[in-house]
Amino acid sequence: MLQSQIKSMIRDVPDFPKAGIMFKDITPLFQNAKICTSIVDEFALRLSGQKVDAVAAIESRGFLFGIMLANKLNIPFALVRKKGKLPYKTYTLAYDLEYGKAEIEMQVDDIKSGWNVLVHDDVLATGGTADAASQLIKMQGANVAGFAFLMELKFLNGRQKIERHSQNIISLVEY
Repeated sequence: MLQSQIKSMIRDVPDFPKAGIMFKDITPLFQNAKICTSIVDEFALRLSGQKVDAVAAIESRGFLFGIMLANKLNIPFALVRKKGKLPYKTYTLAYDLEYGKAEIEMQVDDIKSGWNVLVHDDVLATGGTADAASQLIKMQGANVAGFAFLMELKFLNGRQKIERHSQNIISLVEY
């Protein structure tokens, strides 16, 4: 089963990036091309029959499977990055983090009004960044078609924060 394969390869790194955090490291997955292909195929399978016009992936680990998924679906790929990282004109949104504030951006011509955009990231934790990315997409007149995450940390209740944008939430692995 794909879920157990993924879980067996995700490495726990204690006290990263700070004491008390158990970081879920997905980099071992990238040593196995077959599992990466299976992950992208599973996302595509779960999205079959749905209208998705673009994938918007969140910096930086969301880019890894996000571009592969967009290519598999033969649709455009858009970057959601921290403020100041994109070279062209951008839409910017400031939002609150658990301990502070952040700003993310998308280039103004990456998605079109009326598109159905899938938000992708590696992990759904508190949902703050996925929520902010959804707001950026809506600011551009597009719709949030759903969310696709490699893993979800259920105990942080991030799903509750993003369900207002779409009930279509895919998580391949849950902790």
